[in-house]
Order: sequence, then structure tokens, then C-alpha cells
Amino acid sequence: MTASGTAGHGAELAPYLDLGALGAVVVKSLHAEPWPGNPPLRVHETPAGMINSVGLQGPGVAAWLVDDLPALAATGARVVASVWGRSVAEYEKAAALLAGAPDAVVAVEANLSCPNSEAGRQLFAHSAADTRDAIAAVVGALDRPLWAKLSPNTSELVAVAAAARDAGAEAVTLVNTVLGMAIDPETRRFRLGAGGRGGGLSGPAIHPVAVRAVFDVHQALPDLPIVGVGGVASGADAAELVLAGASAVQVGTATFAHPRALARVRDELAAWAARQGVAALSELVGAVAAPWDH
Repeated sequence: MTASGTAGHGAELAPYLDLGALGAVVVKSLHAEPWPGNPPLRVHETPAGMINSVGLQGPGVAAWLVDDLPALAATGARVVASVWGRSVAEYEKAAALLAGAPDAVVAVEANLSCPNSEAGRQLFAHSAADTRDAIAAVVGALDRPLWAKLSPNTSELVAVAAAARDAGAEAVTLVNTVLGMAIDPETRRFRLGAGGRGGGLSGPAIHPVAVRAVFDVHQALPDLPIVGVGGVASGADAAELVLAGASAVQVGTATFAHPRALARVRDELAAWAARQGVAALSELVGAVAAPWDH
């Protein structure tokens, strides 16, 4: 799948690959209302990825349903809508606007963890109780499956994942970006327009963080499906997340450099599974062995 926030609100990647051949296209997170996002500069390249402070800019759910979804659905893609809010009520409102959406929208991903929103930095990302309330509200307003996208920026990840599951989330997406900051030594200024709020680090630098998060949650909650995301740029990266416990994988930052990265990762992952001699990738979910096992 695409990772939310890295492939636009609609069919932007359609010129580069068959979106209908992907597991799903997860769109950029939508608020119930139009949202302007953060001031520029919004993106800065890092030695092993990028840091962004886009700030969840978007047209709002109602406008997306009219202006962006039809073209995306026309590609044959399975669509996962992503929603965000600053409060439980805002999450519920965004979800309610998606109730009755076309069948192309197969699921909704609740973004509880964006470092570029105050709620994502301080509230839902760290609190099992607040996560439970938000997920319960969204589930109550929806008519299709819900996933919870969680943050690695907490020592309570397993508890937060369990709270999301108990409140009705059918899967969790692990992980969102890692809190980061970039400063220009020459000008002594922040490199991103959000200033001291920093931004979210993504790309290869956070891949080991994602692998660990997926492993920890799968070990503690083996019956909870996990969508693994974080620094995936090859089939081997995706395979690591599967072995750690992910049932599906999203590709994000890699598409900025190579818009066809999703197709390459998918094909390399299929080739890896074939070399492993398995009939279905599900046979390898969580199948990591200790170094001393032979």
C-alpha cells in the first residue's frame, strides 16, 4: 500500500504504476474541514530520509469525496481514507462524513500520531485512554473497517495498540514518523517553517524503529493485524516487517525519489516469498527466528 501523506489525496501516482494492482492506496489524512497546514518550508532532506512539517494540509472530507475520490476510484484502486482531528469530537465528525462513501473506500485509517499536530504529539500518541475514546467514536460513526495509525514516540505503544483494538480497531498501522528537528548552522535558524515544533522524520533512518515496534506489538497482541510502515524502500525491507509481525506493508518516503517504488517493492517481496517456498505471505508473518535457531 501507499503510506498516508506520501501519495497525495487522489490518483497522483497513476501515471507511474497501476494503482489497482496495489493492496490499497492510503490517501493523505483529512480533517472534517479544510485545513491550511503549516507555513513553508515544509520538507528538508536528511542524510537517511527526510523531515517534514506539512501540517496535514487538506481539502476536508466533503470536498475530497467530490473532487478527488472519483478519479482515484476510476483507476480500480482500493482506497483507504485517513482522518485526523484535534479532539475526539473532530475525529468523530470526520468519520461521520465518510459514512456512506463509495464502496471503493474499503477502510478508514485514523491518524492518531502525526508529529505535525498538537494532538498527535501530546494526546493520542501516548495515552491509551484517549486512544480508546477516539477509536470508539470513529467506529461508532463508520460503516466500514477502521485501522489506528500509531506513533513510535511513546514507551506505551503496546498499551496504546491494545486500547485501539479493544475500542474496535480491526488493525493498527505501525509506525508514523519519528519526532525530529533540523537547524541550519550557518543561519542559526530552523530549517522548517514550523520552527521549534520540529517535524516528522521518515525514510531509511526510522526503519529499525518500525521493525522493533511491529515486533513488540505482535509479540504482545498476536491476534491483532498490523500494517507495517517506516523506511521501506525494497522487498527486503518489507520482508523484515513481515517477519516481525506485519500482515501488510506500506511504502511512503521512497516514492518521493522513485514514484514506481511501490511496484518494485511489491515485486521484490513476491520474489522473496517464492524463494522461501511459501504459498502465501501470511505463512511468514511473525516468523522471525532467533540467531541460534537452525
